[in-house]
Amino acid sequence: MRISIDTGRCIGSAQCAVAVPSVFEQDEDGFSTVIPGSQTADGEPPGLREAVRACPVQAITLTEAGEA
Repeated sequence: MRISIDTGRCIGSAQCAVAVPSVFEQDEDGFSTVIPGSQTADGEPPGLREAVRACPVQAITLTEAGEA
């Protein structure tokens, strides 16, 4: 599973960081980032899809392994 954040869309609401703090954090400017090393092939962290749905501007994208 690959997690990406469209930094041009992110408004820094932190809904993803609240939902899954093991995957998302806020950078020094207040925008969301994916924590390095949090993307593993071991499965999906609990709450990840809820974090994607909670983003008010749909800035988070999940891509399954093998997808372009």
